[in-house]
Amino acid sequence: MLPKNRPPTHPGEILVEEFLKPMGMTQVVLAEKLGVPIQRVNTIINGKRGVTAETAVLLARALNTTPEFWMNLQTAVDLWHAERTLRRVAT
Repeated sequence: MLPKNRPPTHPGEILVEEFLKPMGMTQVVLAEKLGVPIQRVNTIINGKRGVTAETAVLLARALNTTPEFWMNLQTAVDLWHAERTLRRVAT
């Protein structure tokens, strides 16, 4: 069971800790592999941008995962924030 009192780990943190660091890959190299600007990768890693369906497909191809892996991580974060926002509005 996941803790309810803290947000789920953002996909950007998973990307860095579970993929880039172990692979010795930089953000620049990943951006080149994905064919996207470095800013797109950087803002995901810094938690300022979510993973879109397109980015999920690109990450899956580059990192030998599935798009669903990335989308599930993002969905967990989005739902957590939505629940808190709606809870504040309801009270």
